[in-house]
Amino acid sequence: MPERIAWIPFYNTWQILVTANRPRHWFYWQFIPVVGWFITMGIYIEWVKCFGKFGLLQHAAAALLPLIYFPIVGNDPKDKFVGPEAAKRHKKSTTREWIDAAVFAIVAATIIRTFIFEAYTIPTGSMEKTLLVNDFLFVSKLSYGPRLPNTPLAIPFIHHTIPGTEARSYTELVRIPYRRWFASPVKRYDVVVFNFPEGDTVINKEEYQSAEPYYHVIRKFANLDVSKGREIVLTNPSKYPLVVRPVDKRENYIKRCMAVSGDSLQVINSVVYINGQPAFVPPYSQMEYTVVTSGQQLDPDVMKDEYDLDTQTEVSQMSTPNTYTMLLTEDARQKLLKNKIAVSITPNLDDGTFLIYPRDNVHKWTIDNFGPIWIPKKGATITLTPENYSVYERPIRVYENNQLEMRDGKFYINGKEQNQYTFQMDYYWMMGDNRHQSQDSRYWGFVPEDHVVGSAWMIWMSWDHGIRWKRMFNIIH
Repeated sequence: MPERIAWIPFYNTWQILVTANRPRHWFYWQFIPVVGWFITMGIYIEWVKCFGKFGLLQHAAAALLPLIYFPIVGNDPKDKFVGPEAAKRHKKSTTREWIDAAVFAIVAATIIRTFIFEAYTIPTGSMEKTLLVNDFLFVSKLSYGPRLPNTPLAIPFIHHTIPGTEARSYTELVRIPYRRWFASPVKRYDVVVFNFPEGDTVINKEEYQSAEPYYHVIRKFANLDVSKGREIVLTNPSKYPLVVRPVDKRENYIKRCMAVSGDSLQVINSVVYINGQPAFVPPYSQMEYTVVTSGQQLDPDVMKDEYDLDTQTEVSQMSTPNTYTMLLTEDARQKLLKNKIAVSITPNLDDGTFLIYPRDNVHKWTIDNFGPIWIPKKGATITLTPENYSVYERPIRVYENNQLEMRDGKFYINGKEQNQYTFQMDYYWMMGDNRHQSQDSRYWGFVPEDHVVGSAWMIWMSWDHGIRWKRMFNIIH
């Protein structure tokens, strides 16, 4: 009978706890995904202690290879059951105490980093001046519900590549499908950290990665002829080494959610509209304007203190008298007009269409005149048309894993002719506060819910040739 019990999942660990005289509540902790794995390992270690096994390698074998190690111990006549009291009397060496403490710290930190919060550093100016380069943030994983890792077998604290090498820091031997505990949707205007949607395939060189995405490269090479651009990359693997990454190992991006699932978004002359109404303008969002002043001299100290404007780098005088190009926040724009320093402030619009989503010959959208576009919502059904095919192709085909093609004006989903599709996930539209210096949804489209990491919560440190004390412990809005 004991031999049979040993093969019954979970019930065997209950018997171990009873026999080893360990706390029974450990049994129930095993049912928490991921966390439960470590609890089960701990139970196995407590069990082999009852057979006089106290060595580090013995405990590692019990935790990692129980199906192999337990039969070896059970069938070795030299191994005897010494009981829980003998196990408790065993004293660890100082070295072993330090090793156990280090292992516990790594496990605890990994669980906290995975399910509660994670540190993040702002690498670029795409969120200026809401967030600055070298702001150090805490990202809350609880805001939208902790997401289970797709690839749980990985080197702790390393995202996707072992530093100094091109080797992956994870293995895909174990894959967990998308699951999120206590899921809560992203709210409109939240500052969100997410996995870069087009980061599924990257050119594995420092100058490329997400800074110069693979999908942008193949379009640039052949002027939007994707098949030709792809051929150039695939036939030069030494120059363009490709890496395919699972969702949780794609680069982390941080942007503001401007539209949630079910919304309709449009940008008209740089002004964002949500469902036909002007959207919230972040007070520290940054935009380039042509400013005509009333003629007074611009004092650098006043401009810095009152308008957060660096006259050396963010102001340039034009040939027309009293006319400047300025990189202004929304707060500064309103103040300049209110204080009558500026007579007029006009946004400098970008009319370029190259690489703007959905990168087709139908939609001639630009950074500052974009849409309207409907954001897919879970459970909502759309009718596919030749006009919207390129807009929703990637969500249907890539993010929701369907075969999709258009032939002779007809649509085929998973081999069947049909022109309607019901979305399986919610999607979001992310934009940087620094509107002209942000690679965001205007370039690569929607962010699926399974790519959402967490919400930017607090700046715990900020650095620029010294600590920026005023930014310390600021809550992010």
